[in-house]
Amino acid sequence: MKKAILGKKLGMTQIFNDEGKVVPVTVVEAGPCVVLQKKTIERDGYESIQVGFGEIREKLVNKPLAGHFKKANVQNRRFIREFRLDDTSSLEVGNEIKVNIFEQGEKIDISGISKGKGYQGSIKRWGAHRGPMSHGSKFHRAVGSQGASSDPSRTFKNRKMPGHMGNKHTTLLNVMVAKVIEEKNLLLIRGGIPGPNKGLVVIRSTVKAK
Repeated sequence: MKKAILGKKLGMTQIFNDEGKVVPVTVVEAGPCVVLQKKTIERDGYESIQVGFGEIREKLVNKPLAGHFKKANVQNRRFIREFRLDDTSSLEVGNEIKVNIFEQGEKIDISGISKGKGYQGSIKRWGAHRGPMSHGSKFHRAVGSQGASSDPSRTFKNRKMPGHMGNKHTTLLNVMVAKVIEEKNLLLIRGGIPGPNKGLVVIRSTVKAK
């Protein structure tokens, strides 16, 4: 990837574009991220940078992480992620990555943990049809036939059944940056993005540009 940054989803709003049309956008506080470690082929076998984002109280940081932050001579950070960038020559430990690495109209990929919905039935989870709601039916919102009899005497994998819904790592591709507010470290991203408000998101240059 060419560039990447960590951010925090703040919520959704709307703006007017140059044509006067209303555009729904998600507001993300992107960075600043500080470089905590730089990995090289000679020492680690590959090239990457490790970045930190978000503030955290000192009492919540364990000793190994505290030593890691002290070695980099940076303040404690809540989130740590590693990015394999195409070119890391211009970045050194202690450098900041700010929102100005992106610009308006640019296409990005954005990843986050989707909202968890708990344990749900097959109707809500997969959009299955229900049975008749009359009193004598006795079949309303149950799963229904599983299609397996005495042979093979088991339920096949990937069967659409009740289970845990949401709370999964989700990535949206080719999302447009609607606006960059550099002085407030904000990115306005067109449309919705995964995760709840205040959730961590990873923003990076798109890999399947159209």
